[in-house]
Amino acid sequence: MPHLRPFVSAVVRPIPVTTREQRIQELDRAGHNPFNLPSDKVSIDLLSDSGTGALSTDQQAWAQRADERYAGADSFFRFQEAVRDVVPYRHILPVHQGRAAERVLFTALLGPGRISVSNTHFDTTRANVELLGAHAIDLPCPQAQDLDSEEPFKGDIDLDALKDVLTGPDGPRVGQILITITNNGGGGQPVSMGNLEAASALAREHGVPLILDAARFAENAWLVTRRDPAYAGWSPRDVARRAFELADGCVASLKKDGLSHEGGLIALHDGKVADECEVNVIATEGFRTYGGLTGHTLETLAQGLREVLDPNYLADREREAAFLADRAHAAGVATVRPSGLHGVYLNAGRLLPHLQPWQFPGHALACALYREGGIRCSELGSLYLGELDENHALVTPAPFELVRLALPRRVYDHGHLEYVAEVLADIAKHPEQVPGYRFVSAPPLLRHFRCVTAPITAS
Repeated sequence: MPHLRPFVSAVVRPIPVTTREQRIQELDRAGHNPFNLPSDKVSIDLLSDSGTGALSTDQQAWAQRADERYAGADSFFRFQEAVRDVVPYRHILPVHQGRAAERVLFTALLGPGRISVSNTHFDTTRANVELLGAHAIDLPCPQAQDLDSEEPFKGDIDLDALKDVLTGPDGPRVGQILITITNNGGGGQPVSMGNLEAASALAREHGVPLILDAARFAENAWLVTRRDPAYAGWSPRDVARRAFELADGCVASLKKDGLSHEGGLIALHDGKVADECEVNVIATEGFRTYGGLTGHTLETLAQGLREVLDPNYLADREREAAFLADRAHAAGVATVRPSGLHGVYLNAGRLLPHLQPWQFPGHALACALYREGGIRCSELGSLYLGELDENHALVTPAPFELVRLALPRRVYDHGHLEYVAEVLADIAKHPEQVPGYRFVSAPPLLRHFRCVTAPITAS
């Protein structure tokens, strides 16, 4: 049966069409770092799904009702009502984006010598932990190590390893257990409800707060309904609400499943922690009823939180991601299986076996996608995750060399994804022609955002 996409375009924007020669010049100017490319030279932008989605006509209509008064604006209370429909916590603080939520909450829960344990900390999350002098420990489940398996919940935290940390000598130093749903750093894989329930029980047993990084809470809930027979009859909203009930609080970038261009959230049960966070928000973000956001954005978020749980929208997002993953496979490019919703993760290490980890095959493939097709994406391999020495030489490689094709919400149509697949297929015909890369400069923190690299030329 043919699939009907549950929306149409109401506004269009032209995209640049560039030549290969122009793109080579732009890569040189950007220091061969996709983050440095100007957007007017990018044809298909799959760098991030954060704040890059399209607004609905209803979101734009609600935004026209925005109340921009400084304190207690009507727009805040409409936002609060929409949040509480899914997130059953007493204390709700808006902030300008997810990394602000992390900074504020982690300041209250962590500090020098403390530990944050997670299924996987993503880049800015880890940075916000380490900037406080705390230590981030990733405990992905063993199933996550097999990129090709069809295990349904490879985003889970390793419960045995979590128990070992909590009962071991470092247990008293654990300030939080942070579960990211879906697990972005782990290939966009979902977390099961059973895993959340068990992690919640361990957290309560040891008196450690369980916090959700809930940027993609709706996508996680949808995949639970699709992959766990026990939740097959549940709505995405009810699954999401149950997940929040299992935790003590959450942080979220609402630039993802808030369907907005900006916005973030801190929500908590604990009044004492919430008070500490509120003081921090007022001092650094804005008053507690706007948190650095305009009333326009609060209204956009309130409507976006309603739309994102629509099963038709989520089913369409799943189909489009699966289509791109299947087309990549048909072209000989392996992806992390099973495909999630917010992105397709390419196995660059397998596609480019002539490149060693110290030649950064993930980064090489990301640069090739721009050079050959004007497609911008990001590496999740040794350039981002590897350990370097003081001369920027790779000491410890990442476990996998991946490239993430993040899918902005309600932006690209089927034809755009077909184009991406065709460019990938062309690269896969002659993968040996893709050069490796070396660092020219590499800042010690968040280096993938700021580094300069150069292709390794044959001598």
